[in-house]
Order: sequence, then structure tokens, then C-alpha cells
Amino acid sequence: MILIKFIFLIAIFIASTILGVAISKKYSTRVHELKQFQSALNIFEEKIKFTYETIPDVFEDISQNIKGNVGEIFEKSAENMRIMSAGEAWEKAIDESNTKLTKEDKDTIKGLAKMLGKTDLDGQVNEIRLTLKFLETKLQDAELERKKNEKMFKTLGATVGLALVIILV
Repeated sequence: MILIKFIFLIAIFIASTILGVAISKKYSTRVHELKQFQSALNIFEEKIKFTYETIPDVFEDISQNIKGNVGEIFEKSAENMRIMSAGEAWEKAIDESNTKLTKEDKDTIKGLAKMLGKTDLDGQVNEIRLTLKFLETKLQDAELERKKNEKMFKTLGATVGLALVIILV
């Protein structure tokens, strides 16, 4: 009986700690995804400046180079561009994405849709650069939030687990 109680208490502590780590992971994931978007948009800018590829082709290339949720957004956008405008496809792919980005992050990235495929080369490049500047600000905010909250949630998970163990003993 004591062995079962001991195993149960350890399980509570481990589950609580894992929950804290899982919650803290979303902050580092958000930072990682914002950095991936920056890389992807830099690739996009260079490709449209120096090649004559269409936007869907460029997005396909980006989806091959950038893995995870961000790559999937570019892949879905390229697929959706077959049946809708580039801006609509971009917004739809972002709305349907499974990222850890905040609503503000998504709105910043969706801002690119206003000019996507609608302006000349210089207009597109300027819009990409503007989006990159906004993303840099969002990335700085995300880094601060990660530093503040990541350790807190890890510690909180372990502390709550330990408190529950003490209470149940």
C-alpha cells in the first residue's frame, strides 16, 4: 500500500513538472517560428528580386527549405494560389495554421497579403522589408516574454507538484 502511494505521489510530481515544461515550451516555440518567418521572408525577398519565378513557385521552394508549421503555411499558400489570389491564399494559410504565434504576430504577417501579387517588384520588396521590420519588433517582444515566462512555468510546475505531494503525504 505504501509503495502504491509512493508511486502515485511521484507520478503527480512528474506530471506537474511535465505540464510546466509543456506550457513553457510555447514561448520558445513562438520565438523559433518568428525566426523561421524572418528567414522565409528573406528567402522570398531575394528570390523575387533575382529570379523570375512566380510567387507560388517561390513559396514551394520556401516550404522545402523551412520545416515545421511555417513551411506548411508557405506550402498551403502555394496550393491555395491555384484557386484564389495570392493575398487571400496567404491570409487563409495563416488563419488555418497551427502555430504558437499570437494574434498580433499573425496580423503582422498577414499584413504582407495587402500587396502580395498586386504591385510591381519594388512594391513587393518594400512590403516584405516592412513586414520584416515589424517581425523584428515582435521577435524582441517574444524573446523578452520567453525569458520572463519560460523559467517561471518550469519552476511553477515543479513547485505545484511538490506542494501537492506534501499535501497528500
